[in-house]
Amino acid sequence: MLIIPAIDLKNGKCVRLSQGRMEEETVFSNSPLMVAKKWEELGAKLLHVVDLDGAIAGEPRNGNIVIEIAKSVSIPIEIGGGIRDFKTAEKYFKQGVARAILGTAAFSDENFIKKLTECYPGKVVAGIDAKDGMVAIKGWVEVTQMKATDLAKKLKSYNIASIIYTDISKDGMMIGPNIDAIREFASSIDIPVIASGGISSLEDLRRIKEIAHSGIEGVIIGKALYTGAIDLREALRVVESEK
Repeated sequence: MLIIPAIDLKNGKCVRLSQGRMEEETVFSNSPLMVAKKWEELGAKLLHVVDLDGAIAGEPRNGNIVIEIAKSVSIPIEIGGGIRDFKTAEKYFKQGVARAILGTAAFSDENFIKKLTECYPGKVVAGIDAKDGMVAIKGWVEVTQMKATDLAKKLKSYNIASIIYTDISKDGMMIGPNIDAIREFASSIDIPVIASGGISSLEDLRRIKEIAHSGIEGVIIGKALYTGAIDLREALRVVESEK
């Protein structure tokens, strides 16, 4: 099971939000590139980068930083936030980004996701953000009437590499993940799931590891790494020793 450090970008800085609220940010570093290199040195095999400004704007706002990270580390990075058209995703791929995460785009533009997955099989990830089991879109600002599990099943017809499932009621709150919701979501679909939101301790990791058989291939950790609540090397040892 992969441990995937999160790097959230806002105004060129590495930040963390509470429950996706843009006004509730904590700045952890003025140099996202240095943060990326740190996680690589500590053993990360994949980095999860999000352009928070881009998620709201609908187009990249921290794209140069994303590309700089992609070109400066030797491990793959995935990028989400502001990827709403084919040209944007293709630019990232051509600049060394390994995977593009589609959120609102995957929900609202089927032609786009169909074309992108056909042209770049295995490089497209769907980010499904949910609150109380319902899909949240547009940078978590709008909660829809569609169930997260229904959207995931709808995406099955495309060549999606993975689905990142984020429980936004837990994200950045350091209160532990909703294990039951993660298990229910992962077991309801045939696409590998990456769990995100609320992971705050090694015990949380062990609990997710116990349900990994339901289709969970990785875990994204953000705030807990930056506050020191979780040590990345210890987290990697936990998942590697309990395979």
